[in-house]
Amino acid sequence: MKPGQGYAQEDWDAVSDNPEISKSQLSKARPFAEALPELAEKMRNAGGRPRSDNPKQLVSIRLDADVLDRLKSEGPGWQTRANAILKKAVGL
Repeated sequence: MKPGQGYAQEDWDAVSDNPEISKSQLSKARPFAEALPELAEKMRNAGGRPRSDNPKQLVSIRLDADVLDRLKSEGPGWQTRANAILKKAVGL
């Protein structure tokens, strides 16, 4: 706790009704994945980018500033638009 930054220790003490954990209780603690394996597995499999039959690949490319400005001028999604333009240009 740093004075003037966030809550003071007195604030935490005033709202906390959690008792201190004992050494005996702490010694019985288990890792989350061991205590709740089903939930841990669901959390492990959740999120991330959707899988695709044709996954995108991260590349670095240099574009003229005016080309990039034009793509970005249409708002969010400029990378997807650039991909569609390139697909059309190469005949896909």
